[in-house]
Amino acid sequence: MLRKLLGLAPKLEQDGSYSPSKIALKFSVSEKTNYEEINYQKYEGSKTKILVIFTEQKNMVMKNGKLFSTGNHPVEALLPMLHLQKAGFEFEVATPKGLPVVFEMWAYPEKDQHVNAIYNELKSSFENPIKLKDFIDTSFDDTDHYAGVFIPGGHGAMLGIPDDENVGKILRWANKSDLFTITLCNGPGSLLATTIGDREFLYKGYKMCVFPDSVDRQTPMIGYLPGHMPRGLSETLSNLGATLMNTKFDDSVCVDRKLITGASPLSSNNLGKLAAETLLKELK
Repeated sequence: MLRKLLGLAPKLEQDGSYSPSKIALKFSVSEKTNYEEINYQKYEGSKTKILVIFTEQKNMVMKNGKLFSTGNHPVEALLPMLHLQKAGFEFEVATPKGLPVVFEMWAYPEKDQHVNAIYNELKSSFENPIKLKDFIDTSFDDTDHYAGVFIPGGHGAMLGIPDDENVGKILRWANKSDLFTITLCNGPGSLLATTIGDREFLYKGYKMCVFPDSVDRQTPMIGYLPGHMPRGLSETLSNLGATLMNTKFDDSVCVDRKLITGASPLSSNNLGKLAAETLLKELK
């Protein structure tokens, strides 16, 4: 009761899940983003497509059994896509089973005109994505038209995607085809899909930024999460041989070979700029 009075209690949703508390939202969500509009010299080659893999799942079961209302973080998805779009790239939206994309709408920046514009432009694709298996069947032989794969963050990126063999196949296809892989925050959890079938971690020895487990362990105290995470991400990646470049919830970004990563929602704008600039430079 005291936590509720102080605004520290997670909000109970109609489906029995919990979204972040009033205090947590006050410190973690803004009506506008720090999106930086840049006039890029647009890419004019043939590799214009970027496959964007979203989660279609909403509720994460925490260690205490409570459900966290999650999905794809809208800022982590849409800011990088804004930069990539401005640089001349287009998107093919996909989910594991072809179900609609799920966003953490409690984190949506309602008064950001740029975010609203691209969200509305792509809304039909978010509601009617392609199925990953269909992408594999139709596009694996079409590398000439793809620049890379983007997997947005949000805790929902840990739902289904790291355990999906088709995600692993696509990441290995991108790596073998010399395409870029772009991800941030909890999105690097998708990279774990390359270990399915007891295979060696594809990104062993890579430098990367990722959301720190230390922050996830603290956020239940302010009601951002309704309990502790079912598993740690940064520790798992480190144990598999990744070199983590950040220890804090910050705007860090990193490029190692064809992997471009960011640390948290705060890195969304930086990641978008880095991805756009890197792709434009490398695909000349």
